[in-house]
Amino acid sequence: MTENINATGDFRPRKSLILNAFVEMCSGHQSPGLWRHPEDESHRFNDIDHWIELAKLLESAKFHAIFIADVLGGYDVYKGPRNLEPAITSGAQWPVNEPLAYVPAMASATNNISFGVTVTTTYEQPYHLARRLSTIDHLTKGRLGWNVVTGYLDSAARNLGEAEQPLHDQRYSLAEEYIKVTYKLWESSWRQDAVVLDRERGIYTDPARVREINHAGKYYNVPGPHICQPSPQRTPVILQAGTSKAGKAFAAQHAEAIFVAGHSPSVVAKNITEIRQLAKTEYGRDPQSIKFLSLLCPVLGRTEEEAVKKFESYRSLGSIDGALALFGGWTGIDLSKYGDDEELRHVESNAIRSAVEGWSKASPGVAKWTKQTVGQHITVGGLGSTPVGTPAQVADEMERWVEEADVDGFNLAYAVMPGSFKDIIELLIPELRRRGLFWDDYAVPKGTFRENLYAKAGQSGPREDHPAAKYRWKAGIDAASHKIPEN
Repeated sequence: MTENINATGDFRPRKSLILNAFVEMCSGHQSPGLWRHPEDESHRFNDIDHWIELAKLLESAKFHAIFIADVLGGYDVYKGPRNLEPAITSGAQWPVNEPLAYVPAMASATNNISFGVTVTTTYEQPYHLARRLSTIDHLTKGRLGWNVVTGYLDSAARNLGEAEQPLHDQRYSLAEEYIKVTYKLWESSWRQDAVVLDRERGIYTDPARVREINHAGKYYNVPGPHICQPSPQRTPVILQAGTSKAGKAFAAQHAEAIFVAGHSPSVVAKNITEIRQLAKTEYGRDPQSIKFLSLLCPVLGRTEEEAVKKFESYRSLGSIDGALALFGGWTGIDLSKYGDDEELRHVESNAIRSAVEGWSKASPGVAKWTKQTVGQHITVGGLGSTPVGTPAQVADEMERWVEEADVDGFNLAYAVMPGSFKDIIELLIPELRRRGLFWDDYAVPKGTFRENLYAKAGQSGPREDHPAAKYRWKAGIDAASHKIPEN
């Protein structure tokens, strides 16, 4: 692998990028309104063949994984309160289906590509979710990741028995206990060799190798034992996306890959540095073992003119109302309260001003940021970066993100489905390979998600410096010699 020079002048190995496809079980996802494009097929999201075709296409190009977003409620802040009309009309992540249901079908049609699935800790008991994720890890032969989220939509809370979401830090406190319950169920409840299938003695599972976890905590009481035998990974790959103070602490301790979004590397670089440092100093983890994946929606052409023309076509079909509905859900800010020509750089909201400043640095050509220009900015690619150009130009931009923000790869969003992914496969990936930035094949053919994430055969379980590792009840160890960690 070649070497390059980082921002401090030090030599370091050039990273082989992690590439995921970023999708949701809906139409449009990060590009609201583009279901109107004549070549877009995202409206087929209810059709299982649509997802099988996509999984096979992406695997043919050696994508690491399909990263599946999810929400449990509608985006009802814009023109609100509790007004779903802009989202419903534009199809802005509405309607949306449950993601785990699709994964076994995609896995059965493929051998290598993995699946990162978003599931919240706020509205479901850990015992129930641990069973569902173990089942999917078995059915995918270890190709499952769990994107641990705490939720952000009050509309979801209302439909799940709450007046509103729990407070932000409380959600993370709950998630901290939740994930440790799942570690106990997955890693400590069954010895690795508990299932013996002894036909002569009539013993399916040795009862001495299965035990209760007897978790009694602030939020959960789970005696156990886990109802599923150990799956190929036991603990699925832990993914995460929070960059608040509480989110950073959670990520530094538990995440193996972290999803970040921003329009320029400077927006995410500080968070990445802080999380890596926390992981090392507070939790004794190798900071480079945490893989940071940035949201990117490339618009590609064989020439720059072709790419710009394609981007302008996408912009013309995007839904401003849909984009502002998404913005309202992501930030809690209703931009309908501001005038059409009002410059958002000068409004009273610190959150709006900081967001606009970030966009301004990334897009200096925008003279005046209004709710219209914010909406236009989001219509293609959401809150991430949307580089427009030739494969060489987009690859240059990806290298800039690696150099300036220390990202390890990208969650690649689409403008149109599957056309955006076909452009990435036909145009961008050959350029990345030419530069030594993307592998030619899976590091571990038919391996688990974790083996291919770390490019290390045998790394199906969490690394030794990951907190889940201390929970693992290994084969040949009696129960008295392996106590279940208290926390």
